[in-house]
Amino acid sequence: MTEPVTLSHKELERLQILDRVAEKRLKQRQAGELLGITERHVRRLMRAFEARGAAGLASRRRGRASPRRLSPSIRDRALALVRAHYTDFRPTLAHEKLTEQHRLALCVETLRAWMTAEGLWVPRAQRARRSHPPRVRRDCFGELIQLDGCDHPWFEARGPRCTLLVYVDDATSSLMELRFADSESTFDYFAATRHYLERHGKPMALYSDKLSVFHVSRGQHAAGGAGRSQFGRAMDELNIDVICANSPQAKGRVERSNLTLQDRLVKELRLRGSCEPGAGPAYLEEFREDYNRRFARPPRNAYDAHRPVREDLETIFTVQEERQLSANLTLSYKRTLYVLDDSKDNRRLRRHKVVVYEDEQGHITIRHRGRVLPYRAHSKETARISQGTIVENKHLEAAFACIAAQQRTRDAQRLASPQVPLRVKKRIRAQAPRPT
Repeated sequence: MTEPVTLSHKELERLQILDRVAEKRLKQRQAGELLGITERHVRRLMRAFEARGAAGLASRRRGRASPRRLSPSIRDRALALVRAHYTDFRPTLAHEKLTEQHRLALCVETLRAWMTAEGLWVPRAQRARRSHPPRVRRDCFGELIQLDGCDHPWFEARGPRCTLLVYVDDATSSLMELRFADSESTFDYFAATRHYLERHGKPMALYSDKLSVFHVSRGQHAAGGAGRSQFGRAMDELNIDVICANSPQAKGRVERSNLTLQDRLVKELRLRGSCEPGAGPAYLEEFREDYNRRFARPPRNAYDAHRPVREDLETIFTVQEERQLSANLTLSYKRTLYVLDDSKDNRRLRRHKVVVYEDEQGHITIRHRGRVLPYRAHSKETARISQGTIVENKHLEAAFACIAAQQRTRDAQRLASPQVPLRVKKRIRAQAPRPT
């Protein structure tokens, strides 16, 4: 009786071809070409096949222990240390501690396999999936608006990768606003929300993720931060609540809309030959209306919860920060010193709080209780050539060349800094002098 043998896929393929060689339906040279081996190797396999049958094609190394395996004593010691000190550690962190604290030299994947076999670690694929109970839609149109930003190659290889800001009504699944942006920044959400308000009015609440544009972390609270983001401050002035979801599944309507947009919108932009975000808005409104006609559903209650906008959106959608005036009527904001005009009314504001308003273009306005305060700005990043340096007429050309070189160097440093926002970098590139 032939003993059972387990063959790999490669060995099964060899068995089928060698059967044809044994039946004289295939020559050994042709079998070698099909298998990618030499004719001499085919003859060697045929001898093993004729002597032992299919078992002769099985690798003799199968079932043997690896000569590079670690000794059982190392395995037992590693697992004993994990049980004693690192029971709630993930395999990567446990491996770091075993290496640093106990001088155990082993691979992190080896430790992961040992911990999995002993039940000390459950791989993600084997864990029970978290259940997300369904949430009933809101009753009224405009009662809750889900918003999200989707970073995707919307223009494929024809244009740059960008972000699409998506606003979806919870009651009807209607697309309320679509806008291309460089990133999910505060000013990009300001612009998209302002366009939404001018078109539809004020919704009751916005439902977002925990992006820093909407959510202030506990660390910022502990550090004495403002306690709310600039977007949250603007929505508070408009009497619109901002709710942050704890998981992507909680705002599933806008997440599913993103998947549909990544399929349909990308293909529509391809058919129209759109290759840059600036050309996208011309078609986004047409796409939004067609999408709502196909996929939107009527609300359970016909009441429209949107409210009219009576606030000054131009002022609300700015970055606002509070500063205290010094005795010299000065304040500092983003490495720039602002000096108020020395007038009788301004002298009364010494040591008082004022508010600095910055719009998307970087224009600064300083107000105190609604009154605009004139000022002069002095950058702290001044040129290396001292103010008031005496320069002869014949040396002016060299002095201006030095100043231009210093300014280009400062611009290059700011463009390379990850702390400078994208909108500021775009403004620096736009203001940079073109080479003649």
